Amino acid sequence: MRRKDREITQPEQIYEIIKKCDVCRIAFFDKDFPYIVPLNFGVTFENGVFTLYFHGADAGKKMALLEQNNAVAFEMDCSHTLVEGQKACDYTMKYQSVCGTGYLQKLSEEQKVQAFSIIMKQYTDKELILQPERVKATAILKLTVNQITAKSNI
Repeated sequence: MRRKDREITQPEQIYEIIKKCDVCRIAFFDKDFPYIVPLNFGVTFENGVFTLYFHGADAGKKMALLEQNNAVAFEMDCSHTLVEGQKACDYTMKYQSVCGTGYLQKLSEEQKVQAFSIIMKQYTDKELILQPERVKATAILKLTVNQITAKSNI
């Protein structure tokens, strides 16, 4: 990382940045260009391992690309504030961001309910009832992170 003064290396601090984010962008391998899709997500940090969870349709380009190659990259950012200056080059943006790579897999039916709860905790503290028919109709993806970096300019 070029800007070492902005680098966040402590996993607990990275986890706190992730908890502030509301969208995670996943980059899949495609033929000529990467394919990026923004997704809602949930996160766990246990035994030094970050795991991200996503939900969506069980069909489409994302799922087709996942079947071809489950190695993905991800990015999320938050805490955006424009800092104005006197000249164009004096402007800057306050932000926090997290990037990384990992392996994505589709979860089995038995694993979905717990993953749904993790996703919901990213957005609300409310206890919500999951509808079994909706859970069954939705794909849940688990990204096991193998590399992660974070920056903060706040």
